[in-house]
Amino acid sequence: MYDSSSETFEMLKRPDTIKVIAIKDNKIVILNQKQPDSEQSFYDLPGGRHDYEDESELDAVKRETLEETGMTFKNWRLIKVEQPYAKMDWFVYLFLATDFENQQDQKLDSGEKIKVELKTLIELKELVNRPDAQHLPKELIDSCQSIENLLNIPEYKN
Repeated sequence: MYDSSSETFEMLKRPDTIKVIAIKDNKIVILNQKQPDSEQSFYDLPGGRHDYEDESELDAVKRETLEETGMTFKNWRLIKVEQPYAKMDWFVYLFLATDFENQQDQKLDSGEKIKVELKTLIELKELVNRPDAQHLPKELIDSCQSIENLLNIPEYKN
C-alpha cells in the first residue's frame, strides 16, 4: 500500500483464451456453433481455452483450430493480447493464420456442434452487428477496409 502496509486483494483466475482470424481463399473462417447449455447458436472465431500448461499459446491455437475446423495453416502471427477484466487473471490472445495448407475432418468435443463457414470481409462486417455474433472482434473487423488490411495487421509487440 502507499503507507508501506500490505493488503490482500481477491482476483479470479481462469484459463486464457486463444482465438484466430484464419484466412482461406481470401475469406475468413467463421464458426457457427451451438453449446449444450443454450438453444441459440452463435458465431465465433476458431479457438478456445489454453488448456495445457506445457503448450504455448501458439500451439494451443493451432490445436484448437485443427480440432474445430480441420484446417492447418502455414503462417501464424500474434496480433492482439488483451486482459478484458482488471480483477481477473485471464488473457485473450488473437492470432492471424494465413497460407492454408490442409483440410481434414473436425475432431469436436462431445459438447460441440460446429459448422465452419467462409465469409468475405463484407459478409463478416454485416455479421458482426448481429446479436448472435457478439464474440467476434467487431472493432477490429470494422477497422479493416479490405482483406489486405487484415493481412497487414502488424505483429503484437509487448
